[in-house]
Amino acid sequence: MGKRIAELAKKVDARKKYALSEAVNLSKEVAKAKFDESIVLTIKLGIDVKQSSQAVRSSVILPHGTGKIPKVLVFVKGEKEKEALEAKADFVGAEDMAEKVMGGWRDFDVVIATPDMMRDIGKLGKVLGPLGLMPNPKSGTVTNDLARSIREAKTGKVEFKSDVGGVVHSVIGKASFDAKKLLDNANTLIEAVIKSKPQGVKGVFVQKVVLHSTMSPAINIDTKPYLVV
Repeated sequence: MGKRIAELAKKVDARKKYALSEAVNLSKEVAKAKFDESIVLTIKLGIDVKQSSQAVRSSVILPHGTGKIPKVLVFVKGEKEKEALEAKADFVGAEDMAEKVMGGWRDFDVVIATPDMMRDIGKLGKVLGPLGLMPNPKSGTVTNDLARSIREAKTGKVEFKSDVGGVVHSVIGKASFDAKKLLDNANTLIEAVIKSKPQGVKGVFVQKVVLHSTMSPAINIDTKPYLVV
């Protein structure tokens, strides 16, 4: 542990479970890097990761955005290209863009596709899948309503997905956000995750919640308000 992190860790009681509002204030207090740190919410879920039916994947629009305007790549062809461009997509294309991605290009944050393009970009699953960027109907990124999907992506929509350990990670804003905005975003994300609870899950669903900035210690959140069994 570096000296700076060690000093910040003294402000966080690792044995305590903080109320979310208290944790938000503390996360801002310990975000002392020379850049505007992202604030990240991590949620450990009580799912059986061996059961694909219990995987959690969805999306939610954070009321105050994440502090970053994402670059949007849209896979589309024909007349829909004009719609994507008019909606301010950053990159628009079909097979040409697919080949560019296969070649290692990664200058984008969100990927959207029309349903008819999914067969053409199926080969990108092994590239975009591990990054959590493969278009998916559950997250609203496979759609014919391109204008709406692009607008939502640009104004605060985040996708969340449980990883191999049954954990969901998501940025909920920047350290420069005021506490109320971070709290609103955090509550919105937690509520969306709870609503995404698979039917087959048994026991406590939200097992652990942690808040931290990019360069600061983790702050444990009291999960009692989120008990769902």
